[in-house]
Amino acid sequence: MIRPLAPADRVAWRALWRDYLAFYDTELPETVFDTTFRRLTAEDVPEMAAFVAEIGGKPQGLVHYIFHRHCWRPENVVYLQDLYVAPAARGRGAGRALIEAVYAAADAAGSPSVYWMTQEFNQTARRLYDRVAQVTPFIKYQRPL
Repeated sequence: MIRPLAPADRVAWRALWRDYLAFYDTELPETVFDTTFRRLTAEDVPEMAAFVAEIGGKPQGLVHYIFHRHCWRPENVVYLQDLYVAPAARGRGAGRALIEAVYAAADAAGSPSVYWMTQEFNQTARRLYDRVAQVTPFIKYQRPL
């Protein structure tokens, strides 16, 4: 079952997001976890949202997404920032269902464009992404930290 992230999900969400970040060899301070969870669950931050995939009554996957303005179109677009399904829950359609939930949220908000990035070598995720989206020729650049 896919449903919006709720305040009661904090512990399960933190564990899932920590595991997602570990996949990318990233650790964040607790203040970032606190701030992000508040933003994802706060009614006063409508541009940020999240869904969880619940399997067996427990969150087993998450997706974070952000609505933002775009210079090339009058509607907002949606950036799907983080997508993760626990290894034990993979292969059951949770990842696809989370993406489709973001698509539905974008459609409901009148935002026709949903986009995301992944590492080129993330073949497992790309097998799914190739079935639900179009790959683009863009390369990401980032200001050095």
